[in-house]
Amino acid sequence: MYESFYGLKEKPFSLLPDPAFLFLAKQHTSALAMLEYGLINQAGFTLITGDIGCGKTTLIRHLLNNVERDITVGVLSNTQRAIGELLQWVLLAFNLDYHGKDKVALYQTFFNFINTEYAKNRRTVLIIDEAQNLGVETLEELRMLSNVNADKDQIIQLILVGQPELRAVIARPELTQFSQRVAVDYTLAPPSVEQTRAYITHRVSVAGGPGSLFDPDACDMIYHAARGVPRLINVLCDTALVYGYADGAKTITAEIAREVVEDKADSIVFSNRKKPDALSKDSNIGKANTLSFDEGDAANRELFRGLFSSLQTKR
Repeated sequence: MYESFYGLKEKPFSLLPDPAFLFLAKQHTSALAMLEYGLINQAGFTLITGDIGCGKTTLIRHLLNNVERDITVGVLSNTQRAIGELLQWVLLAFNLDYHGKDKVALYQTFFNFINTEYAKNRRTVLIIDEAQNLGVETLEELRMLSNVNADKDQIIQLILVGQPELRAVIARPELTQFSQRVAVDYTLAPPSVEQTRAYITHRVSVAGGPGSLFDPDACDMIYHAARGVPRLINVLCDTALVYGYADGAKTITAEIAREVVEDKADSIVFSNRKKPDALSKDSNIGKANTLSFDEGDAANRELFRGLFSSLQTKR
């Protein structure tokens, strides 16, 4: 709806992970470097953790899009504590048949596959996203699977990606052997306010819009409301563009950002987040920069706000 108004080719703040919009802040560059280091140096286990919405999955998608051709990658993302037969999920990740096989046959299928890849001078990598959902027994099963590695070559490498609680699970005494096999370990920190400004500008530019679409004060207000979490920044920025479009504003100002944050305060996503001081009504940050609307347009504006605020809350 607002794309043509702001000269955008597409929505810049979709919640779906899209490597085309990847913004490499310093911490993301470091995480990507650690992932690549783990692959090149045949790390048995690589561990990447970070808060919800900090860009972990987008980072993995970027890695997959740029992986060397001599690497066979399987991705397991449908993780849960009661995952059932782990080997079935592992075979599924590599598009191998797992139907009607007992545990021994499943293991033999897996073992034959990775050894065949190794004979072709291909490395095999299993990426497990949302790994914080895995229980202790499942993580121990993964360690046992890695026992197929022998001598100096890693026949299979494992990359675990998850939320911070994954680190707490791996640190448990019963997983000491597992933790000792983690060769690469990195935790993604939330972006700073300066990085958030650059992030917003980057996504708008990739979508074909002007880099100055969000003024700095609006970016700062969005950063404080979202506590630097990219996924929440996207929610606020997308809604701000809807509000700006409804107001006829050519620039997203701090006043628009404040209104969005206040309207979102009671939504499921933001209701448990403390409202930042920067949102005070007495704040002199930013003034509206809107085009004039007649009374009919003002009524439509309110309709748009109510409609899209409701839609955003349900997304």
